[in-house]
Amino acid sequence: MSHYRTFTAHDAVAYAQQFGGLADPASLVEAQEVGDGNLNLVFKIFDTQGVSRIIVKQALPYVRCVGESWPLTLDRARLEAQTLVEHYKHCPQHTVKIHHYDAELAVMVMEDLSSHRIWRGELISGVYYPQAASQLGEYLAQTLFHTSDFYLHPHEKKAQVARFINPEMCEITEDLFFNDPYQIHERNNYPAELEPEVAALRDDAQLKTAVAALKQRFFSHAEALLHGDIHSGSIFVADGSLKAIDAEFGYFGPVGFDVGTAIGNLLLNYCGLPGQLGIREAASGRDQRLADIVELWNTFAERFQWLAREKTRDAALAFPGYASEFLKKVWADAIGFAGTELIRRSVGLSHVADIDTIQDKEMKLSCLRHAIELGKALIVLAPRIDSADELVARVRQYG
Repeated sequence: MSHYRTFTAHDAVAYAQQFGGLADPASLVEAQEVGDGNLNLVFKIFDTQGVSRIIVKQALPYVRCVGESWPLTLDRARLEAQTLVEHYKHCPQHTVKIHHYDAELAVMVMEDLSSHRIWRGELISGVYYPQAASQLGEYLAQTLFHTSDFYLHPHEKKAQVARFINPEMCEITEDLFFNDPYQIHERNNYPAELEPEVAALRDDAQLKTAVAALKQRFFSHAEALLHGDIHSGSIFVADGSLKAIDAEFGYFGPVGFDVGTAIGNLLLNYCGLPGQLGIREAASGRDQRLADIVELWNTFAERFQWLAREKTRDAALAFPGYASEFLKKVWADAIGFAGTELIRRSVGLSHVADIDTIQDKEMKLSCLRHAIELGKALIVLAPRIDSADELVARVRQYG
C-alpha cells in the first residue's frame, strides 16, 4: 500500500480532526493508545476538557507479539470497516458506528464507547446486564438475516460474497479453530499438566471427523455476512445497551458460526467462574450464563423467523416452515462451533481472561479440563442436542 505508515498519537489526533465528523474538530487535542496493540493500534482521542470523543484504529501489517514472521493483510481494515458499516445498516442500535475509513492507510475513525464496558470483563467480575443476551440475539438475527439469501437478491448476494472474500483472516480461523488443537503445533499453548487431555484430542477419531465436517462447512457455506469473531471481548455493554466491535474476520460463512462463537464464549465464562468468584457467586453466575444462552438463542431464532415471514424476498425460501427447518441446521452447527471455541481457547494460541486470569493453579487446570471435556462433548453430540434446554442439561451433566 503506497502511502501506508504507522500512526503516532499526533497522527491520530490530526486524522480524527479531519475525519471524525465533529462540529468542533479543533477541540480534539490528545490521543492515548489503548488495547494490547498486537494486531491494531487503537487511539482514544480526547478534547480540551479531557473527554474521549472519538476512536482511531489502524491495522498493523503483522502480529506484533510474534513479529514479521507472521504477516497480516492490511486489507482486513477495509473488510472490518465495511462489515461494520453493513451491519450498522441493518442493526444500528447494536453495532459501533464507523465515521470514516481509508483502505490504503488501513485506518478507520469510529464512535467512542467510553460510556460502555467490555462484556468479558463484566462477566468475569460478576456484573450482570439483564438485556445483553437478548440484544446480542437481536444483533445476530438482524445482521445475519439481512445479508442472507432470504433477503438479498441472488445477484447482489453473489457480488457481496466476492466483495467480502477474506482469505488471510479466514485461514487464521481455520488453523486456530479446526487444525492446531488437534495436532502437535508450535502455536498451541497450554500447561504441561494438560498433555494427557490434549493428546486425547489428537487421538480421538470420532471427534476429529466431526471437526472436519465443521471446517468443511466453514469453508463452503457462504450463508450470510458474519462478524467472524463475535466473542464477549468484542462486545461493549452498558445499562440497556450493547454494541459489537472488531469485525476484521468478517466474511460470508455459515450462520451457525457467529451464533456458536457467542454461545461458546458464554460457556467459557461458565467454566471459569469457579476460579473467579466465591462459591455462591460462582454458582449464581453459572446459572445466569445458561439462562443467557437460552435467551440469546430464543431471541435470535424468534427474530430470524419473524424477519423470514415478513421480509423474505425469494419465493422458495418464503415457503411456510422452511425458515424453521433452516434454523434446525443453524442450531446444530452452532453447538459444534461452540465446542471448537471452547477447545481452541483452552489449548490453542489465543486464550480468554475468563480462565487465563485465575490465580489458583489447580483451579485453573480444573477449569481448563472442564472446558476441553465440554467442548469435545458438544462437537460430537451436536446432532443430538435438539434444543437450548437440552443444551443446558448437557452442560450441567459435564459439571
